[in-house]
Amino acid sequence: MGSTRRYMKFVKPYRFQILITIIIGIIKFTIPMLTPLLLKYVLDDVIAADLTQDEKLSKLFLAMGIMFFIFIVLRPPVEYYRQYYAQWVGSKILYDIRDQLFDHIQKLSLRYYANTRAGEVISRVIHDVEQTKTFVITGLMNLWLDLFTIVIAIGIMLTLDIPLTIVSIILFPLYGFSIKYFYGRLRHLTRARSQALAEVQGYLHERVQGIPVIRSFAIEDHEQKLFDKQNSNFLTKAIDHTSWNAKTFAVVNTITDIAPLLVIGFAGYQVIQGNLTVGTLVAFVAYIDRLYNPLRRLVNSSTTLTQALASMDRVFEFIDEKYDIVDGPDAVECKNVSGSMSFENVSFSYGDDDNQIVLRDINLEIKNGETVALVGMSGGGKSTLVSLIPRFYDVTEGRILLDGTDIRSYKVRSLRDKIGMVHQDTFLFSESVKHNILLGKPGATDEEIIEAAKAANAHEFIENLPQGYDTKVGERGVKLSGGQKQRIAIARVFLKNPPLLIWDEATSALDLESEHLIQESLEELAKNRTTFIVAHRLSTITHADKIVLIEHGEIVEIGTHAELMSEKGHYFNLFQVQQLDN
Repeated sequence: MGSTRRYMKFVKPYRFQILITIIIGIIKFTIPMLTPLLLKYVLDDVIAADLTQDEKLSKLFLAMGIMFFIFIVLRPPVEYYRQYYAQWVGSKILYDIRDQLFDHIQKLSLRYYANTRAGEVISRVIHDVEQTKTFVITGLMNLWLDLFTIVIAIGIMLTLDIPLTIVSIILFPLYGFSIKYFYGRLRHLTRARSQALAEVQGYLHERVQGIPVIRSFAIEDHEQKLFDKQNSNFLTKAIDHTSWNAKTFAVVNTITDIAPLLVIGFAGYQVIQGNLTVGTLVAFVAYIDRLYNPLRRLVNSSTTLTQALASMDRVFEFIDEKYDIVDGPDAVECKNVSGSMSFENVSFSYGDDDNQIVLRDINLEIKNGETVALVGMSGGGKSTLVSLIPRFYDVTEGRILLDGTDIRSYKVRSLRDKIGMVHQDTFLFSESVKHNILLGKPGATDEEIIEAAKAANAHEFIENLPQGYDTKVGERGVKLSGGQKQRIAIARVFLKNPPLLIWDEATSALDLESEHLIQESLEELAKNRTTFIVAHRLSTITHADKIVLIEHGEIVEIGTHAELMSEKGHYFNLFQVQQLDN
C-alpha cells in the first residue's frame, strides 16, 4: 500500500476532475441497463398483453422513441466526455510524475550514474510511468464504475426476483478468493518482467551508442549473442508472467461462465413451474450479461492494476534513490567569489574500502587568479581532485575552502554557477550550435553568443556550417570534429564568464592546429581567474603559476616549471621523456 498511498499525492490535485468523470461514467453505464427492462416491457406488457394491435404498436413505438432519443442524443456526448476526462486526468498525472522524476534525475550523483545504465533510468521514466496510468483510469475510475454497475444490476434484479438474484451471485465468494490467490504472485512476476525489460533497454541504449566500436572490431555476431542472452532473460520472465496470468484467467473466467448457466437453468425451471414470466427470464438473462461483463472487466482490471502497481513500486524505488550531494540546512548562496582556494588534509574514496582511496592527505593553497596545473601519470587522481571542487563528489576526509569558507557551506547549484569546466570528452546535445553555447548562459543575446564564439576561435568555422549557428550538431556532436566540439565547449564557458575555471585535459586528444587555437582561447579565458588545468602534455602548462605533480593519489612535487626542472625530480624526468617522445 505504500506505493499506492504515495501515488495518491499526485492524484489529489485532480480529485474534482476524477469525481466528475466517475459521475459521467455512472450515467454512461446506467443507460445500457435500460435495455433489459425494455425487453421485459415489450414481451410482457406489449406482446403478451391483452391489447389491440394498434394499442400494442402505439406502446411499442413510444417506448422505442424514448430509447432511441436516449441512445442517439444523450449517450454520445456522455461517452465522449467520459473518455476525454479519463485520459486527460491520466495524462496530467503522468506529466507531473515525469516532471518530478526529471528533477530527481538531475539531482542524483555521478556515483549513481557510474553504476546505472542510462537505458534503465529511461525505462523507469517512460515505460513504468506509462504503466501507472492504468491505476488512474482503471483503478480510480473504471473499477468503481464496474462495481457500481454490478450494484445497480443486482438492485434491479432484486426487484424482479429475489431467489433468482441469490442464484446469480452465489459464486461471488469463490470469485473473490480466486482473485486474492492469483494476483499476489502476479505482482511479483510483473516486477521481475519490468526489470528484465529495463535491462534489455539499458543494454540496447549502450550498444546503439557504441555501434562505431562494434563495426570497427567486426564483432556483430558476438554482440548478437550477448544481446540474445539479455533478450532470453526477458523472454523467460515474460513467459513466467504469461503462464501465471493464463492460469488466472482460466480459473476466474470458468467461474464467471458457470454462474450464467446456473441462472438459466433455475430461471427455466421457474418458468415451467409458472412462477416466472418469460419476459422476466429474458430480462434476467440480459442482466446476467450486464452483471458478469463488469466482472470479466474486473479480471482484466486486476491484471492491468497488478502491472500498474508493480511499475509504481519501481517508480518509487527510483525516487527513493538517495542524493550523495545535498545542501546543508544552513547552506548559503555562493556570491562575490574572489577565487582563493585551500585543500586541507583532503582524502577521497569512491567506496568504504580503504583499497579504493583515490586521494590521500592533499594539502594545497591557491591564491586568487593563479593558474594551477595538475600533472602526473594516468590514474593518479588529477581528474578526481578537480571533480571535488564543484562537488560532483564530496571529500571523504578534510575540507576544501573557497575564499576561506568550506564549499559544503554553499548551496551546490550556486557554487557550480561560479565554475566553468572544459572536459577532454566534450558533450554536446544533438540540437543547434547556438543551443549548445547557450548552456553557459541561458537567455543570452545573439550578440553575446557571437562574442563568446569569437573569443573561443569558433565563430569562423560556425559561420561556414550549413545553417551557421542554427546547424544541428547530431547526437553528442557527431557532425563536428574534436577541435570544433572543444571550441564550442570553450565558447559556452566564455559566455558563462565564471570566476573559477577547470580544464580537464581539454586539449590532450586534439591535433596540433586545433590544440594551438584552443590553447590560445584557454589562456585568454584564464586571465584574472583562478584556473585549474589537468594536463597530459607538460609543454602546454609551463606558464602555470603552480605545477602540482600527483602520483598514486598523493602530491609529490609543487612549484613553477623552472623550480621543478631545477630540482631534477619526478617532474623533470617526466618532462624529459615527453620531449624525447616529441
